[in-house]
Amino acid sequence: MKSIGVLMTCPMHKYLEQQLETHFNLFKLWHCNSSITEFLKTHQGNTIRAVVGDTNIGADAELIASLPNLEIVASYSVGLDKIDLRKCEEKGIRVANTPDVLTDDVADLAIGLILGVLRRICASDVYVRIGKWKDADFGLATKFSGKSVGIVGLGRIGTAIAKRAEAFGCSISYFSRSQKPFANYKFYSDIIDLATSCQILIVACALTDETRHIINREVIDALGPKGILINIGRGAHVDETELVSALLEGRLGGAGLDVYENEPEVPEELLGLGNVVLQPHVGSDTVETSDAMADLVISNLKAHFSNKPLLTPVI
Repeated sequence: MKSIGVLMTCPMHKYLEQQLETHFNLFKLWHCNSSITEFLKTHQGNTIRAVVGDTNIGADAELIASLPNLEIVASYSVGLDKIDLRKCEEKGIRVANTPDVLTDDVADLAIGLILGVLRRICASDVYVRIGKWKDADFGLATKFSGKSVGIVGLGRIGTAIAKRAEAFGCSISYFSRSQKPFANYKFYSDIIDLATSCQILIVACALTDETRHIINREVIDALGPKGILINIGRGAHVDETELVSALLEGRLGGAGLDVYENEPEVPEELLGLGNVVLQPHVGSDTVETSDAMADLVISNLKAHFSNKPLLTPVI
């Protein structure tokens, strides 16, 4: 397989890059100093049979069209919003992602964000470090245990979050495209009703045209001035302008965010708010999970080029 050309769209996990270099003929798109077209001409784009992308750069229609011998897109992520799935289907290109292996880490971070916001962990850490504790006690925070939690999207990650929140004695409800037969949680077919009924709203659904800005002003206002919004999905799930306004105006109690609309850009207004906890899109970024995701990417590529079934097929 060493002769098979694989295009990596941007820097990812170093271990993944090393494994791709070991098993395939690896091309790195970020080494491009000109247009993608010129890069592919220089690097023999017609020899590239696979693309490895992630949540930053996947495989859009332009990239797919420029690779006449492309057979498979393997995403180093579970999300597929950076891949033109329709174009892949039209051209018979296989698509694989990395579900399941990152579920626990993302769910863990969701709980961490909730605790960070409610218990003011980041603010109290700073309080100790700058010596203010010597002058006065930090003050009271808010309890997590027993809160009502609403989850937008009860897939693998949403279900894992629900199980963790249950351990804190929280009541769980959810909004999804359809009611889940396996779930014993209260189902809402209207996201406004879900936001009205819960104290903590967690976004854990896939990003599609239907879920883009699913968290809008109406949903935020339904959650209310004591409510907390947690987003570990995609930045575009939330109307960021409305979120910032609600936080500044006190119409929302707080937020824990791992994702943003224009990453790595973060609204300046959020940086100074003590009721907001910010993370740099690190939901699945542990050594263990990153290695497992990389192994799954490699296994899918090997399976495809050995004419075997993909381990985690999307198309």
